[in-house]
Amino acid sequence: MDAGGGIVSADGRGDGTVDAFVNHRNLLFTVAYEMLGSAADAEDVLQETWLRWADADHATVRDQRAYLVRITTRQSLNRLRAVGRRRESYVGSWLPEPLLTAPDVADDVELAESVSMAMLLVLETLAPTERAVFVLREVFDIGYDEIAEAVDKSSAAVRQIAHRARAHVAARRPRGMVSPADTRRALDAFRLAVETGDVQGLLDVLAPDVVLLGDGGGIKQAVLRPVAGADKVARLLCSRHARVATMSLHPAQVNGHPALVLRLDGAVDTVLALRIDGGLISGVYAVRNPEKLSHMRRETTLRR
Repeated sequence: MDAGGGIVSADGRGDGTVDAFVNHRNLLFTVAYEMLGSAADAEDVLQETWLRWADADHATVRDQRAYLVRITTRQSLNRLRAVGRRRESYVGSWLPEPLLTAPDVADDVELAESVSMAMLLVLETLAPTERAVFVLREVFDIGYDEIAEAVDKSSAAVRQIAHRARAHVAARRPRGMVSPADTRRALDAFRLAVETGDVQGLLDVLAPDVVLLGDGGGIKQAVLRPVAGADKVARLLCSRHARVATMSLHPAQVNGHPALVLRLDGAVDTVLALRIDGGLISGVYAVRNPEKLSHMRRETTLRR
């Protein structure tokens, strides 16, 4: 794999093996990212997938897409179990790694919902195999038999896991669809209130039970525990961000949804993603860990 994420053969020329992987790369990255919530871990999984794909007996592969998704799923499951232990010792709240996404991600409503910060946090509450089954079935519409091969379960077991995971997610996912106009209205009001230090303006747009999570990774200052309640969240945001001379807030498409990027002295400092329920902001996710902000420099292509 070259430095730009492309793949070349030993003599520098592409071949059928390379082409097949490149053609499905964005899909495989999306599968891995939805299972892991981390672009860095997803990239590592793609490296491992490529090595196994390059060594495979391609004459026996009937469906390249299915075969590659199966490898990616297995490698993601291995990585998910490993990072689960690592996240137990994480400093403060762990949040998914935000991605600067192209407008076409938002056009695919189901894909955009599945990669939203709110949904990725819901997926974090699933066991690894449940998460894999849910993602492959609900997001990528992969058949039960194919999923069974990927997770080393029977088709009947996969159906039961899918049913259980679906019910688990349904009880926790954002309540109802929010129109782009309502999302933009809430985001604009939130942005203006934070920029001007308007506590009442924030209270008007925050749900009473809003929760703010901050992720500094022990590197940057962030709240170590969730902050709940509109009054507490509003006062915290105004005290920390408003009226800082070198601060600027810019709208951006993050994980397929409108969000805000806070810059200090021109550099990305914080990504603020929002969860909106019933026209009010019910979740604020502030990612400050600099190790999670590298994919905010350029758009990431996601595919189903």
